[in-house]
Order: sequence, then C-alpha cells, then structure tokens
Amino acid sequence: MTDSQGIVVPPGEGAVLDMSPGRAAALKLQSGETGESIMVFEEAAPAGTATSYHIHHNSDEVAYVLSGEITFKIGDTVTVGGAGACAFMPRGIAHAWKNTGIETGRVLFMYAPAAAGKWFEDLQKLHRPVASVDAEEIAAIHRRYQWEIVGPSPL
Repeated sequence: MTDSQGIVVPPGEGAVLDMSPGRAAALKLQSGETGESIMVFEEAAPAGTATSYHIHHNSDEVAYVLSGEITFKIGDTVTVGGAGACAFMPRGIAHAWKNTGIETGRVLFMYAPAAAGKWFEDLQKLHRPVASVDAEEIAAIHRRYQWEIVGPSPL
C-alpha cells in the first residue's frame, strides 16, 4: 500500500537515463513516488539494442511495446512482438530482449514491486551515461537490487 496521492507524468517528462548513445530511458514513475509498489520507465531502443540474459530475484517485469519490433526470450521461449505486444517476465526467470527491427523501438517497462527498477534510479543519480560507469560499480548495483547476469544476450 502507498500513501501517494497519485501522480501524472506528462509526455516528454521524467528523469532521463542515458543507457548508451541513442538509447534513453525516461523514468516515468520512480519507486519513491509509488510507495515502492511499482517503477515505470519508457525506453527508446535503437535497432540492434539488446540486454544481457538476466534474472530479477525480487521483482516481476512487464514490457509493453509502443513501437518497433522487439524479440523477447523468457526462459526457453522466444517470441517476437510488435506494437501492442505485452511481455511478462516473472521474478526468478532468466530473460532478455532485443530490438530486432530496423527502426528505433519504444518500450514501456514496469517493475512490481519497484525493487529491481531502483537499478535504473541509482544509475540516473550518477548523472553520466551508463556506458561510462565502471563495471564494478554496475555490478555492485546489480547485487544491491538482486539482479543476476546469466550471460550475454542470447538473441
């Protein structure tokens, strides 16, 4: 339960995290604004963008494809989703995604509870591109929020 009175984040607003050149994540609802119940961000992912194969041990993740073609690997299942596709990645299950389209894709991500999403909030507070953050510092943030990197992108 949250003491929040509610919040509306207008289009184009929200703290922005520079994941890598051309890959911005706009933090729409941060954990402190929702009483830790949910964290939401919108990511612009250029063609070819992919995540590592990883596990969140303390949060479920939902991805809603706004535009583009995103391929998801959840456990042993691989599925391609276009605009309107919605993926559920339960805590404890290895997963990854990749923009397999030819255009920049836009995806709305949600973490519930907000624990795993705090990874993005902590990186945003560093005020520098994720690509420039020391690997050990990123690994420490992974451990703090119970992210486990299983391996490189399988997609």
